[in-house]
Amino acid sequence: MTGSEREARPEGLRGLLALLRPRVTAGQIAGGLLCLVLGFAVTAQVRSTQRDSTFATARQDELVGILADLGQRSERLRADLRDLEATKAGLERDAAGGSALEEARERATTYGLLAGTLPAEGPGIELLISDPGDRVKAIDLLDALQELRDAGAEVVQVNDVRVGVDTYFMDDRNGVRIDGRLLSLPYRFLAIGDPHTMTTALNIPGGLVRTLRGAGATVLITPRAKVAVGAVRSP
Repeated sequence: MTGSEREARPEGLRGLLALLRPRVTAGQIAGGLLCLVLGFAVTAQVRSTQRDSTFATARQDELVGILADLGQRSERLRADLRDLEATKAGLERDAAGGSALEEARERATTYGLLAGTLPAEGPGIELLISDPGDRVKAIDLLDALQELRDAGAEVVQVNDVRVGVDTYFMDDRNGVRIDGRLLSLPYRFLAIGDPHTMTTALNIPGGLVRTLRGAGATVLITPRAKVAVGAVRSP
């Protein structure tokens, strides 16, 4: 065997192997994908047909039973819905009723305090007026009450008399009367409100304190964190 023959033989084997090696073309890939898609479609159609055939092959009594079961479930759901709606409505009524009751109580308390029919306590001041010369008149005490109201006093008691919206002062030969009751000395005002505001209002230049002291009275203002007004008016 010559050298040229030996060289030609391997080339012949390589050529044969190249011919035997599988070749994949774009057309073959597309055909394979198409087959897969068709396989999935056929499988889905078979399963759908099987489901449909379950009802198609069912007996009439079985279908009636299925419909009856569905109807019962639907009715139970409707009943549950009605119960939930009734519960919701009840809770809303209770909430509205509770809110209305709480609002009514708050308004009753406010009216009671304004009318003087309820006791009260809170921060405020004590105003003590001593009048050794009997020179303090009803108009001076009325001015004191008005100054306190203008300064934000919510509740006021003079000696043991609760002040109301129709409270009045009147001079008497024995002293000063409030709502027809004779006041004894010293005159003591208890006022619930902002202590700083009321103290400042009473001490303004030319105000109540200056006027009373000019008349010979002694005035003492004591701010308190808690003032208890226990006197009440008859309803």
